[in-house]
Amino acid sequence: MPKQVDHRERRETIARALWRVVERRGATHLTMREVAQEAGISLGQLQHYFASRAAMFSFAMDFAGELTTARVGRALREFGEPPRPRDVLRVLLVEMLPLHADSRATSRMSVAYVLEALHDEAVHARARDGLLQGREAVEQVVRQAIADGLIAADRDPVVETDLLLALTGFATLLELDVVAPAAVLTAVDRYLDRLFAVGDGPVAGPGDAPGAGTGPAAG
Repeated sequence: MPKQVDHRERRETIARALWRVVERRGATHLTMREVAQEAGISLGQLQHYFASRAAMFSFAMDFAGELTTARVGRALREFGEPPRPRDVLRVLLVEMLPLHADSRATSRMSVAYVLEALHDEAVHARARDGLLQGREAVEQVVRQAIADGLIAADRDPVVETDLLLALTGFATLLELDVVAPAAVLTAVDRYLDRLFAVGDGPVAGPGDAPGAGTGPAAG
């Protein structure tokens, strides 16, 4: 009998091959043939799963998001039930930064995906929707923390969300060795300390935490 092929597993293999190629060479001139070679399959086999470069990139980012969500969930479970909102936000921020091997792969893939989105309207719309969902999830944590008196009532949740997400800009500085990981973690902790200066305590459980549909904390 012919060997049964696990199609999901094959797609994940292709996605990981894409990550490795991006890690080595970047994505600007990346071809589907190159990814197929890295995955150990023919170009025709790859095209059976992904009809276009954009489709391949989109799946690779979705898969990266699933792995990120799983890592966030595992990290939050270490804090008990339910985790404090400050811990939720710290785990999310740290996971978005290239501070360990898995998050570095996701971070670099995200950069490649953004570059792809700049030249493909469908990828642009998909990437934008994903980022908007992630941003909304972070804002929900901030709003709940304000409502529960854990963040000062005069804080604007929209502005605070934007400032929190701005901390992910450390990714570029980390990748180019401008700042050290320890310095970035210190900056993240200092900002969260100031944001939660009025106190902290339990709110949402892990199932309500953002990261589902996007992706252990370092330090």
